[in-house]
Formats: sequence, structure tokens, C-alpha cells
Amino acid sequence: MSNVAFAVAAHPDDIEFMMGGTFLLLGRAGWRLHYMNIANGSCGTASMGREEIVAVRTREARAAAAFASATFHPPLVDDIEIYYERALLARLAAVMREVDPAILLLPSPQDYMEDHMNAARLAVTAAFCRGMRNFATDPPAPPVETELAVYHAMPYGLTGPLRELIAPHFFVNITDVLADKRRMLACHRSQKEWLDVSQGLDSYLRAMEEQSAAVGRMLGKFAFAEGWRRRMHLGFGGEGFDPLKDALAEMILESKENKPCPDR
Repeated sequence: MSNVAFAVAAHPDDIEFMMGGTFLLLGRAGWRLHYMNIANGSCGTASMGREEIVAVRTREARAAAAFASATFHPPLVDDIEIYYERALLARLAAVMREVDPAILLLPSPQDYMEDHMNAARLAVTAAFCRGMRNFATDPPAPPVETELAVYHAMPYGLTGPLRELIAPHFFVNITDVLADKRRMLACHRSQKEWLDVSQGLDSYLRAMEEQSAAVGRMLGKFAFAEGWRRRMHLGFGGEGFDPLKDALAEMILESKENKPCPDR
């Protein structure tokens, strides 16, 4: 088994906000970390032109990846252009084969924003076809046969697009790394002003902490937590292959009320 964990999200700061604690804990546990946003943050501004904001947000994302000692992979498209289509899938699949992770951390399949959901869907397919030699990637990359497990983070606001509550399968205690998660998110300085204006977040960092606390309250055991759902193993690895739980066993508790159906 490889000891590579790959976090893939839609925009710069999504990894930090939704899964940064778990990502940092995996690094502490000795896992090699890889970091990628599919989009470049081109629309995340109320004042800058496209080229300026892309440069700013790429610098911020690189700084966040460096803070986590993670390998940075450049984005592929502009914001709002994460479409589930062949050309983008081929480019992402090439990166997936290059990284060859055992743990794949992704956004929730249900979320308020299409970019987030499409990022999750594209990354799932890129992982699913990692061993298919007749699926041509761009650039060409040889297929890989490594087992991997796919885990979906919670959506922003902890609900799906129709306001339905999303319940995790298990919780990761991030209390000990909350300060570092905050520092990692704080690398994205351009986003505080933008989100204050566009979404009414009066404190970007406080919103992250409040959501982490809300996930902790779901279980009632952790002060701050991140919730996760493990995707069905078919096409990815063995039924019992669950490397995230193995790596962070002492920090994880399963949900009692919302356990997933047994793997078939």
C-alpha cells in the first residue's frame, strides 16, 4: 500500500475549510500529502481582474500546501468551468495516475455549489479509471493498480442543496490541529474580503471554526471535528480497505445513528 493521501477540491481554500484538519493529521501520521484545486479561483473577487486574482489565489494555495508540507498540483480551469466532460476528466486522470494515492479526500457529492459537486464527481471517475489502460489521459500516463479508498467531506453548512442534513459515517477529532487548520486557511487572505461581500460571512476564519464545532456537536464527543463518508469500495479497493481509519484510529469515532450500509 502506498502512503500517499491526495486532497482534491474545487477552489483554493476548499481543502483548508472542509478537510484541512484531517489532511494535517495525516501528515503528522507520516503520510505523504498531495494538494489540488481543479479551478484557479478566477471568480473569487469583487475588485481584481482575472489574471490578477488567479495569480493571487495561486500564491495563496501554494502557501497553504507548503504549510501542510504537501505537494502542490496546479489547477486546470477557471471557476464555474468545472464540467463533467471528457477533456477535463482526461487531464485530471493523468494527475490521479501520477499521484497514485491510497487515500483520496474529496468534497461532498451534495453541496450548494455545482463546482463542488462536479469536482467530487470528476475526481471519483478519475480514480475509478486509474487502472484502465484503454482510457487515454492527457498527457498520457500509464495505468496504476494501487488500492485506494475514497472519502467525502461534509458540505459547507452541513446540508445538501435542498437543505437536507448530511450525516457523516464517522468523525475525525481535529481539536489538536485546529490552530494549524486556522493558519492554513489564513493563507487565503484574498478570500476574507470576497466572502464577506458575496456570502455575508462576517468572519471567514470564525465560520470555519463554527462549522468544525458544529460537526463536533453532532457526536457530542469532540470540541472540533470533521465528518466523513467513505464511498463504496467497488472499483477502488478491497471491501475492508479503509486506510484513513487505520491511519487515524485514535482520533476517529463512528456515528452511532448514521452508519453506512454494509459493503456488498
